[in-house]
Amino acid sequence: MPRKKHVRSEDTKRDILNAAGQLFAARGYDAVTMREIAKEANCSHTTIYIYFEDKEALLNQLSMPSLLGLKQMIGDLLLEEGEPESILKHISQLFIRFCLLNRNMYRIFFEIKSVRVDEATPEMEINQIRNLLFAQLMQAVRNCTGLKDGSERLLASTRIYFYMLHGIVGTYQYSEETAEELLQRLADTFDEAFEVLLLGFREKKSIG
Repeated sequence: MPRKKHVRSEDTKRDILNAAGQLFAARGYDAVTMREIAKEANCSHTTIYIYFEDKEALLNQLSMPSLLGLKQMIGDLLLEEGEPESILKHISQLFIRFCLLNRNMYRIFFEIKSVRVDEATPEMEINQIRNLLFAQLMQAVRNCTGLKDGSERLLASTRIYFYMLHGIVGTYQYSEETAEELLQRLADTFDEAFEVLLLGFREKKSIG
């Protein structure tokens, strides 16, 4: 009996998470209530609070596994030996692929309840991971440009690079092409965008 109860509990938790993800993606985080999530998950509005304290707890549970996996993959790339430009290119391709494969959850993963990328100690766990991901990107940009660690110029350059990545993803968020089809067709264009931006950063650095 305890085993069956545990299985039912895990099933209920999974149903709540699936319902929250679908509703957040369709209607936006702020517009959805816990009562509506419970209804979509076929559980009572009191049951949902057994598993999740509030919507922020749901947001963390929905996003953390995927974001932690992305962080690990980027960390592995940063440890590889090779040309910094090649490593940054691989990180950029990885980020774009990740977002295109998670198009329905992309804005949930990166935008809902977000804070400044340079906030040192965000309160929410999801924002701690988001800012660590940005710090990884900043390390890769620094390795390519030689900009001083901790400088305003490095922070600004990484923000600009981040804008570009999100711009690419946003452009194709609603495309009917699969992630693989888009990457196969546009990989060279994306790579050229990375290269042009780095050239601009280096030129800006050279003229002060």
